[in-house]
Amino acid sequence: MNGKVTAATLLVALGIIYGDIGTSPLYVLKAIAGDRPVTEMLIYGGVSCIFWTLTIQTTFKYIFLTLKADNHGEGGIFSLYALVRKYRKSLALPTILGATTLLADGIITPPISVASAVEGLTILPGLENLQTVPIVIVILSALFFFQRFGTYKVGRTFGPVMLLWFTMLSVLGGIQIIRHPDVLFALNPLFAINLLRHYPGGFWLLGAVFLATTGAEALYSDLGHCGRKNIRISWMFVKTCLMLNYTGQAAWIVQTGADSAMYGTNPFFGMMPSWFLIPGITIATLATIIASQAMISGSYTLINEAMNLNFWPRIKVKQPTNLKGQIYIPSVNNLLWFGCILMILYFRNSSHMEAAYGFSITITMLMTTLLLAHYLYYSLKWPAYLVGLILLLFSITESSFFIANVAKIKERWMFLIFELLIFITMYVWYYARKINNRFTHFTDLGKYASSLTELHEDVSIPKFSTHLIYLTKANRRHEIEEKIMRSIFSRNPKRADIYWFLHINRTVEPYTLSYDVSELVQDTVIKVNINIGFRIQPRAELYFKKIVRELISNRELNLHNRPDGSTRYNREPDFKFVVIEKFLSVENEFSLRDGILLNTYFLMKKWGLSDQKAFGLDKCDVVTEYVPLVYQPVNNIELKKENHHSQVSATRPYPSRIIEPTP
Repeated sequence: MNGKVTAATLLVALGIIYGDIGTSPLYVLKAIAGDRPVTEMLIYGGVSCIFWTLTIQTTFKYIFLTLKADNHGEGGIFSLYALVRKYRKSLALPTILGATTLLADGIITPPISVASAVEGLTILPGLENLQTVPIVIVILSALFFFQRFGTYKVGRTFGPVMLLWFTMLSVLGGIQIIRHPDVLFALNPLFAINLLRHYPGGFWLLGAVFLATTGAEALYSDLGHCGRKNIRISWMFVKTCLMLNYTGQAAWIVQTGADSAMYGTNPFFGMMPSWFLIPGITIATLATIIASQAMISGSYTLINEAMNLNFWPRIKVKQPTNLKGQIYIPSVNNLLWFGCILMILYFRNSSHMEAAYGFSITITMLMTTLLLAHYLYYSLKWPAYLVGLILLLFSITESSFFIANVAKIKERWMFLIFELLIFITMYVWYYARKINNRFTHFTDLGKYASSLTELHEDVSIPKFSTHLIYLTKANRRHEIEEKIMRSIFSRNPKRADIYWFLHINRTVEPYTLSYDVSELVQDTVIKVNINIGFRIQPRAELYFKKIVRELISNRELNLHNRPDGSTRYNREPDFKFVVIEKFLSVENEFSLRDGILLNTYFLMKKWGLSDQKAFGLDKCDVVTEYVPLVYQPVNNIELKKENHHSQVSATRPYPSRIIEPTP
């Protein structure tokens, strides 16, 4: 979709990617104003900060720069990492940190958005004491429940609803600006500078200002859904609507802020005509549901990419529709639902959530800046001084937001536990796998060609399978793991008509699906390499059987009656996949770090999907073998043999037992 811009594609972009940043007017200016005395410095300064934050962070960093990091049409922190990981191995750690914080802080997006909209009902006469928490819980629970059925049909309405939402934002704000046009002077950056320098505690207001751009990361993550041109063009419309609304809210506050009757009212709903409150609240609620849906879908994609890039244990992934890229992960869905419900029960209202929201996204943005600098310098070959200036600009801006948001830690202590668990999971899985892979030894497959042919022809050994397939990590055509050769020849040798060695190659491109075949011994030893993009769920057995059918139909593979009579009664070939699982040997003696890493890793493997399920293998076609991993064997064992000289004492004879014959 990158090269195609139509009214329909722009509408799709509105519906998919602007939910989070587009619903920010519900709570940003309310958070800035708070219960502080209304002054021109505060309100105009707040709007000025919002405008320049959206300009520097969202427009310049994400819309102009980060969207350049197009990984075959896909975006997001893992796609960016896939583009730059070859330049520096240490970039895995900032990627883990960025993904962790993006996923963790995303849990608060649905409750704060939905709660902000539903709380508008309390403005209506007679509903001032309405308990909104149960309503929010019902809406969120229904949203998470319907994920399992897919969102394609509902998603087609997202664009028109968001178009209505942004139109409403601009009209409501525009009416207030007409009444108080002087508010447009607030776009002058001097108001922002004065707020930060002279307003008491002005710097710390950046924590509230930052809420206006928390959805910027989603603009890049959803690059594959909409395309760069559609995002850039639609953003001009979205930013205009957002600033009209923010400026309109500021005009309303300046005009009515001294009125005690308006005190504590959300300016977003306060500037609505009374007759429009119910339609306005309805549209706002629908927009927040769309924003929540975008966050949920984004979390599925994030975890799926983490699994395919070896940052996350393998878990069950479903595809509820035939739509490319739409997935459903039950365990992630349940975790997000639990986290969102916990948030609304703990904070009770959106004002309390504002005090905790945004801290982690600042870390995500800092990590994205670091990866982006590598991309601009190494991939696009930009001059070092220019990349340095860009890095300095965003580092200062985002570090300021980070420091201002540090004060929120006391309000979000429970997040730290959640974030720590996510970080540990990604860190352990990635680095323990690297240790594990160091002890995978490869050998030349050609050395075993004659032995495999001999075993294949030895009818004295019972046939194990017609097609014997091993999953291999060997990238090179002529290499194979030593443990696979031991599996075939040791103990009970495995005789088969054809020995297949199947390598699943995860590509840095998102949607690759291709294969190549190397026949080492004709119709006997064959290696197949399947290239699968990191956004595609692997179905190894399905792909393999399709490849076999194609090889037979193209007469590249000869399956004929075997002289041993094995095809006499059943001409259908049988497939047997052998999966070799490692376990930690008791012979190991670890350092503290490696012991924690590997023991946690193998514990996670028990909780996650087995290779059989992860690679899409039917249980009836799989044989699992277990081999020990000896990482750091115990060497210094002081084991001494004791010499016992037994002497029979005459005074203490051994007791004797007389067995009498049975009569």
